[in-house]
Amino acid sequence: MQSLIDEVLPALESAMAIVGIQGDHWRKMLSRSKEASQGDLALPCFPFAKQLGCSPAEIAQQIADALELDIGNAVAVGPYVNIRASMDWLAEQLSKTVESKGLILIEHTSANPNGPFHVGRARNAVLGDTFTRMHRAAGYDVIAEYYVDDMGKQVGILCWALENLDEAQVQALLAEGEIPIEDSPHSSKDDHIRVLWYQAANLLRAKDPAVDDGVTELVQLSEEADASVLARFEAAYQPVLDGMLVTLSRMGIEFDSFTKESAFIVDGSVEILMNQLQSSELHCVAENGAHYLELESKGIQGSSTRFYYRRGDGSSLYATRDLAYHQQKWTRSGRLLNILGEDHKLQSKQVSIALQELGIQPPEVVFYAFTKLADGKMSTRRGNVVYMDDLLDEAQVRAYAVVKEIRSDLSQDRLQEISDAVGISATRFNIARISPDKGITFRWEDALSLEADSAPFIMYSHARACSIHRKAGKVDISVGLDISALTGSAGELVRRMAYMNEELQTAIDSSSPHQFCAWLSALAVDYNRFYRDNHVIDDAGVDVQNYIISELARDYLRRGCEAVGIIPVEEM
Repeated sequence: MQSLIDEVLPALESAMAIVGIQGDHWRKMLSRSKEASQGDLALPCFPFAKQLGCSPAEIAQQIADALELDIGNAVAVGPYVNIRASMDWLAEQLSKTVESKGLILIEHTSANPNGPFHVGRARNAVLGDTFTRMHRAAGYDVIAEYYVDDMGKQVGILCWALENLDEAQVQALLAEGEIPIEDSPHSSKDDHIRVLWYQAANLLRAKDPAVDDGVTELVQLSEEADASVLARFEAAYQPVLDGMLVTLSRMGIEFDSFTKESAFIVDGSVEILMNQLQSSELHCVAENGAHYLELESKGIQGSSTRFYYRRGDGSSLYATRDLAYHQQKWTRSGRLLNILGEDHKLQSKQVSIALQELGIQPPEVVFYAFTKLADGKMSTRRGNVVYMDDLLDEAQVRAYAVVKEIRSDLSQDRLQEISDAVGISATRFNIARISPDKGITFRWEDALSLEADSAPFIMYSHARACSIHRKAGKVDISVGLDISALTGSAGELVRRMAYMNEELQTAIDSSSPHQFCAWLSALAVDYNRFYRDNHVIDDAGVDVQNYIISELARDYLRRGCEAVGIIPVEEM
């Protein structure tokens, strides 16, 4: 709504002077109306009562009377001034094209390649890809990047397990630890196979210190850029990562680039940064020879004021490599956005301070709350997870039953294609439509919901518009749309579409993809109301004005779907 706010501010300023309201604090009070039926913007008048000595409702009426708007009208509704843009102004918004807004690098997912994607990990991937899609829809060039942890402890455990355990030992350890071995169509995928070795090794670590010793030695060698060990690590994790990427691709999630953590050990950039940090006023050395930054003066409290970046043996830590990674990312893009779990808040703050000490700008960060099972947090190591491959399978099975019931006329292949799209879209949308800062407790019935306020409802609305397009055939739309004459549900639908670009940008700026999901759901509702109230095709033929509106909605629904990862099928 910012463009409308910008338009009305000069007129509001004059009206305020006429009424006698001093100061400009009212500017921050002007915001989107809670009730779309009453207007686009609302100005509450409660704060003016003491200054003017009369009731908020009287003040609202005085302001509305004094307002002279060229792009709409203002009415007083109780203690509020409601401003509604004219249809002609909305037509101008519809005609605006998306402008190019520059390059942004979005790093997301970056899960440790030690097992299949489970539902807990999927929130990062879905949110990250939704931010990627939304930015692209808003005119940004985007690099979607996966940062590969190719030298951490998890990869070390996986490598050790594959080199030291045989299948019989793995089976015995899993049975002893009561970790079930899945029996699913995906059991033969490398990520599903190798996670069993990872889980078995973790069980063995609990009773055999030699396992930890072996893993620690491997990790230490990797941190010294030992080429042989890094190659062994890659041989262990790459098939797992490939399997994870297959699952993500199935969800429509792709990456433009991959960066390995080890790259910054190999090229020497980590060593350079560690030397530079020694010049910081925050630099200290612990009794064991480890180097750290003391961050208490920077607002870090409690027991975490020390940011360790070099161990006593001279090696770096994960966070140190993260500094080098961000330095490298800035050479590729003028904006950086990271999608991180809420458990990374402290480390992210520490890294940001360290980057500033190095003269490097910190990235923008969006944190999200965890997805957990009803009985606790998911853990690949403990095996208490719901794998995304299985969730997507179940989603598609359920979607198939629904689609077949309403479209028994379709071929088997077409039914399967549509149900696959519905299942995947429903799964993604049920994650994206929840505010990132709100936790999710995974329940099958919620994850696979096909009810209203869901992806299937939005997809059905788009498919309905596509059906009208096919049935109408060739229509001469050269007469254009007489937008000034629109009222009722047709006018409300056009009003909703006119604000799409601003709704998208607002959701991006506020890191609130769920808000755009809500807007898209509302658009689908508005389109169905329009369809109910206005005949596009009847016995007399095609109503050109209604057809043009339906075609606009078809395009806006498609663009909205693509912006949040819903597959815009053309029939349902």
